[in-house]
Amino acid sequence: MVDLSGEMGGLWASLGAPAPGRARVIQFAAAHRGEGTSTIAREFARFAARRAGKTVWLVDLDLQGSPQHAAIAADPDLYGPLGQPVSASPDGSMFLAVQPPQRGTDGKPVPDALYVQAYSVGGPRWWVTRFRREVLKGRQTVHVLPGADYWNALRKHADLVVIDAPSADRSQAATTLAPFIDQTVLVVAADQADVRGPAQLRDAITTAGGRCAGVFFNRAQVEAPGFLRRLLP
Repeated sequence: MVDLSGEMGGLWASLGAPAPGRARVIQFAAAHRGEGTSTIAREFARFAARRAGKTVWLVDLDLQGSPQHAAIAADPDLYGPLGQPVSASPDGSMFLAVQPPQRGTDGKPVPDALYVQAYSVGGPRWWVTRFRREVLKGRQTVHVLPGADYWNALRKHADLVVIDAPSADRSQAATTLAPFIDQTVLVVAADQADVRGPAQLRDAITTAGGRCAGVFFNRAQVEAPGFLRRLLP
């Protein structure tokens, strides 16, 4: 695997200092799949937890396969072993909604927060989320919600929240969340010749009320294990 610690240090410095006493929520997004967004988000979270000494949550919005959890679990020597799953919500709020809701044995709707778990990564400083897609039933669907409640609740338990958003050609999640977080970093592969997609995503995020911190040109050629190639965007 390519060592991205130098690039992550530069990115960390370029984003500037957060407001005193306030945790920062940063989203990584791309216009097209294959730009390497998941790799950059994961390495940035790892840098912040290991080098910058921050408590970090890596929230995976790819609800189809939770590739961040899969990638970390596949390489414990690099990232550290995963802990036991716990609730990913400190107060019952959640960034998604499952429709139609399931009913528990008491007849009440199953809370959306029960669909997302968090795992410590190599210790208590770094956490990664996993969506429990296997518990969906029938024609249930899941949607990312606009709103700040979950992110504000998580700020009380982390110094930094890193969001890995699916590419815009697969999902509108990045634009949906942009107004409710601090910054969005656009990831573009260095060999990407067509800049229309990233420009359109930037404009969509800005129009929605979000803030684009800038563009990260991904120059790393990272070779994922074979079984992960189909999971990573």
